[in-house]
Amino acid sequence: MGAAPVIATITIVFCMMTIGMLVGHLFGWSKMNCIFLGGMLAMSSTTIIYKAFDDLGLGHQQFASLVMSVLILEDILAIVMMVMLAAIASGGASGGMMLLGSVGRIGFFLVLWFVVGIFLIPLLLRQFRKDINNETLLIVSLGLCCLMAVVSTLAGFSSAFGAFVMGSILAETIEADKIIKVVEPVKNLFGAIFFVSVGMLVDPQIIISYAGPIIVLVIAILVGQAVFGSLGFLVSGQSLKSAMRCGFSMAQIGEFSFIIATLGLSLGVIGDFLYPVVVAVSVITTFLTPYMMRAAVPCHEYCEKHMPKSWIRRLNHLTLSQPTNKVADNKWKKLLTQMFINTGVYSILSAAVIAVMLTFFLPFVRRLMPLFWGNLVCGLVTVSLISPFLRAIVVKKNHSEEFKALWTESRLNRFPLMFTVVVRLAIAVAFVFYVCHSLTDFSNAIILSIGVAMVGLMLLSRRLKHRSITLERMFVLNLRSRDIEAQVHGRRRPLYEGRLLDRDIHIADFEVPFDSVWSGQTLKQLQLGSRYGVLVSSILRANRRLNIPDGDSVIFPGDKMQVIGSDDQLAAFSKAMQTDVYADDYELEKREMKLRRMVISGNSPFVGKTMAECGIRHEFNCMVVGLEEGMENLSQVSPSYRFEKGDIIWVVGELDDLNRLIK
Repeated sequence: MGAAPVIATITIVFCMMTIGMLVGHLFGWSKMNCIFLGGMLAMSSTTIIYKAFDDLGLGHQQFASLVMSVLILEDILAIVMMVMLAAIASGGASGGMMLLGSVGRIGFFLVLWFVVGIFLIPLLLRQFRKDINNETLLIVSLGLCCLMAVVSTLAGFSSAFGAFVMGSILAETIEADKIIKVVEPVKNLFGAIFFVSVGMLVDPQIIISYAGPIIVLVIAILVGQAVFGSLGFLVSGQSLKSAMRCGFSMAQIGEFSFIIATLGLSLGVIGDFLYPVVVAVSVITTFLTPYMMRAAVPCHEYCEKHMPKSWIRRLNHLTLSQPTNKVADNKWKKLLTQMFINTGVYSILSAAVIAVMLTFFLPFVRRLMPLFWGNLVCGLVTVSLISPFLRAIVVKKNHSEEFKALWTESRLNRFPLMFTVVVRLAIAVAFVFYVCHSLTDFSNAIILSIGVAMVGLMLLSRRLKHRSITLERMFVLNLRSRDIEAQVHGRRRPLYEGRLLDRDIHIADFEVPFDSVWSGQTLKQLQLGSRYGVLVSSILRANRRLNIPDGDSVIFPGDKMQVIGSDDQLAAFSKAMQTDVYADDYELEKREMKLRRMVISGNSPFVGKTMAECGIRHEFNCMVVGLEEGMENLSQVSPSYRFEKGDIIWVVGELDDLNRLIK
């Protein structure tokens, strides 16, 4: 969704952390209590808001997707915040260097784990896809998450950080939907345990003693999110009405606030009273969440009536971000960004390989052979392993469309472009220089010459070029595997949705209820466009997608319809779909089918008539099973057969219908 959620998230988190620290300072709490309280107040509950949107029927509205994007960013930021708070609690805030180092380590390990995980995990699951059943998939998924949690702990981070990273990696695999289904019962189990443990840690006496701070914190969250939450969405480019609906929806704290409080208790840097206080605040704000969501529109109408028109206009145009579909054609910006990301990722991979080889492989080979030969073997293997990364650092993006366009547009661009190549070449040489310097006693000039020569050989090697391209293509394939699977099964949203958002309409998904009266009717019969003003762009049925359905397309139960319209039109459509269902049958006992034997008498009106002329099926809602022949046989009655006096027929129907037929 572009820069808008990032701007909104940073604004909201900064403002709410400030409010939390000010409230804690107001009550004379310690510095660490104030800092951790600020972190708790900055985290709105993704679970609670998602559930509230679903219960209130707001999930299909445009502002809800904006809120969910900010909540996801807040969850990611909460993981980073936990590491930073742990660094601050251990005294790293004294000079700021330890805090800065922690942030750098987070970035390094996050990129390293994500890139390596995206490369290896989908490859592993793809290799054994045919042999993995649901039970094995559950064990493998939980095992991978626990493994990354252990690795994260050994690296100096929290176990939650590692589990979050592995969850993000698994989310990019084709098996993600299966993993969600098999892991969900485990998640629900531990979720119940988590909240039960939260409740057991609540001390009612502390809540009574701290009733004043609890009330103040509730007011601070409600007012703070209503004001600063709306401000965050305003500066991200939303209108005043949309910003207020978003800000009012986030006025609560939830699960991550408990986790941050638990972290503070485990580190022994916050008071025991703070945990039950935060839990009490969370319960109260959770209860008030639906009322805050409903209050957003009346508050906006009140502001429009009582605020000067000039203020309203300025607020509607208060933005720090540009629309996501109007990106300036800045070739330099795009090229430098791609080069920076490419160089950063491959540099992290190279540094990780060097660290592993010098830490583990070097001592191993030194035990097997003399010192000189051990260093030589380790150096050659290390340079060979990082050579695809170093080649990608130097060569990648040198043949991109932006590079070629800038090169041909102006001669003035050529020197800066060559400078970018030289800088990346120097970075690649620096890695080789570091490896050689760590393993040899040669002079710096000789090592530098060796580094330049090795990087030159890397650039000229066709085999290495093929290897580098193969690795990158495999990584991109793994990264896009779930997106490809979604396209194959028709679950991916169309790309043109971004342009529709600028025109105040968007696409929403609806599932036809199994008891819908629309089932079996065509789009022409339903007349959805004239009744609700919406357009049906696609129908997803099983694993098949019907794009641009015509008027003769029939709707079936369970169909997923992609519908285009405004918020009001989609709300009316959703309401109609949920209400146009068959009513419950309160006379089920009368629906039992009975079998009756009937004799056609001489004065019967059926004599000389066919079944269609008698109206047995259409008028009486009954069905002739057969014509009795002898004591045991029933013959099928032909539609052209005319009943005669004395015919014995067997009829099936409901009791009331059979009685009408017999009469």
